[in-house]
Amino acid sequence: MSTGPRREPPHSRRYHETATQPELRLPAGDVTEGVVRVGDTVRRPHQPQSLAVAEYLDHLERVGFPGSPRYLGRDDSGRDVLTFLPGHVPGDPVEPWATDERLLTSVGRLLRALHTASAGFAADRGFAAPAGSTWRRDLVPVHLPAPEPQPELVSHLDVTPQNVVVRDGEAVGLVDFDLAGPTTRLTDLYNTAMHWVPLCAPEDLRPPWDVVDQLSRLRALVDAYGATSGERSSLLDLGIARADVSWERMRASAEQLGGGWARMWRAGVGDMILRRKRWLVSRRAELAAALV
Repeated sequence: MSTGPRREPPHSRRYHETATQPELRLPAGDVTEGVVRVGDTVRRPHQPQSLAVAEYLDHLERVGFPGSPRYLGRDDSGRDVLTFLPGHVPGDPVEPWATDERLLTSVGRLLRALHTASAGFAADRGFAAPAGSTWRRDLVPVHLPAPEPQPELVSHLDVTPQNVVVRDGEAVGLVDFDLAGPTTRLTDLYNTAMHWVPLCAPEDLRPPWDVVDQLSRLRALVDAYGATSGERSSLLDLGIARADVSWERMRASAEQLGGGWARMWRAGVGDMILRRKRWLVSRRAELAAALV
């Protein structure tokens, strides 16, 4: 495994831009606004989880993972500065080319590479965030209907089409690590399938997803990831079991954080989560057959 440069700790790292370059506004995510590109850097508002994410990105840099931005420090305005990953990112709503199966399988391989690169990070401290920071999921106290599984690693946890960088038709990088945190490989794989298959009820399939074969795409993604037989047999039950957890987390985020979280809740994301759960239950046999 290759080893990249060691930098000063994220909390003391500063980035001073001497050249005057225009700020180009990048598409706003569901909850983070004010993200701009300046030359070959991206500037993002500093958040409570920023230093935890920065430490994770430093780890990915040290082990030679090429598919993540590098954390450069905070600029004179207090914003987080990261390297810009060149390529195309599917829009919102996504463009038709985002449904290509070659792209889908490359997402599976990229996720596997990320999990391999993430192995061991923060395990010695029980995957806790570094002092002075937090993981996103710990920002919102919530009573969950079921305990979270014991974490195996820290990972991205938000591999949506809008967060995947594409070059020459293949996924090569990930951006927006704001939701990164302790998880399991299977949870991250399921989350990725949710967005890229996509796993949702027919009434929630929007163009261009409304014409895809969900069963074949699920099989293609899981095959490309290299899931074990145990992971394949557990994936759907995990998704069904986590629906109520996701509903509670989204509701709590909407109530406590407001902003984009509240907008998504008002737009019906909670109802969509429950429809997904009912669809997974009703189609479980067919989906399971596609995974075997």
